[in-house]
Amino acid sequence: MSAETSALAVPAPPRQKPKLAGIVAIGIWIAVAAAFVVYFVNAFDVTLIQRFGMKYLSGLWVTISLVAVSFVCGAIVSLPVALGRMAANPLARGAAFAFVYFFRGTPLIAQIFLVYYGFGEFHGFFETIGLWWFFREAWYCGLFSLALNTAAYQAEILRGAIESVPKGQWEGGRSLGLPREVIFFKIVMPQAMIVALRPYANEIILMIKASAIVAIITVYDLFGETRQAYSRTYDFQTYVWAALLYLALVEALRHATNWAERRLTVHLQR
Repeated sequence: MSAETSALAVPAPPRQKPKLAGIVAIGIWIAVAAAFVVYFVNAFDVTLIQRFGMKYLSGLWVTISLVAVSFVCGAIVSLPVALGRMAANPLARGAAFAFVYFFRGTPLIAQIFLVYYGFGEFHGFFETIGLWWFFREAWYCGLFSLALNTAAYQAEILRGAIESVPKGQWEGGRSLGLPREVIFFKIVMPQAMIVALRPYANEIILMIKASAIVAIITVYDLFGETRQAYSRTYDFQTYVWAALLYLALVEALRHATNWAERRLTVHLQR
């Protein structure tokens, strides 16, 4: 090696030894996890599954249907909100910003209470316009709240994805004489959806976990059925089973997202 080459060589950083405090902390967490597993195995009660298994499945279906429907409704609402956020008109941009700011800046539980309890104060008005059948049911109130909440988050996801598409795509479409709507829906949106796929999956996962709040307004979703099971047995295993079902649901969604991302980005892989 020449003197010039040795002068340009960058020395490797010194290897740091793990600190004692970190090793102790990891050891404590491993010990706690092992103790929990041992205790759970010893305290396992199969009769809980026999008694409440069908109720858990019923609650799981309520959770899945609630999240799925509210996500789709939120996606429909998010499109005009995202376009409003990018609009040149200050009125449209301000209204879209206020919607996103409110639903992203306030707790979901406050929004659910506002709909479930607050709209009841306008019982006569909603009966007059024929909507009381909707707002008198806890399930629909939870659906309405979740849909508006996720619409605000999806609008920001969609806006960021659309703005990430290079402006050359618009220019290329205009050079071919394509209408603006065709460029948007046929060229820009497909590329934006690939970018937004992972954030959308994260939003669904957050919705699955946040949907447990609707149990407070008497919606018997997975967490609602778990509360019922615990109130009859006072056995913490009821919550462990619920946690495992939530975990299985999230993992299934994560693997489905990975599969969809691999299929949609085949042309980008080298």
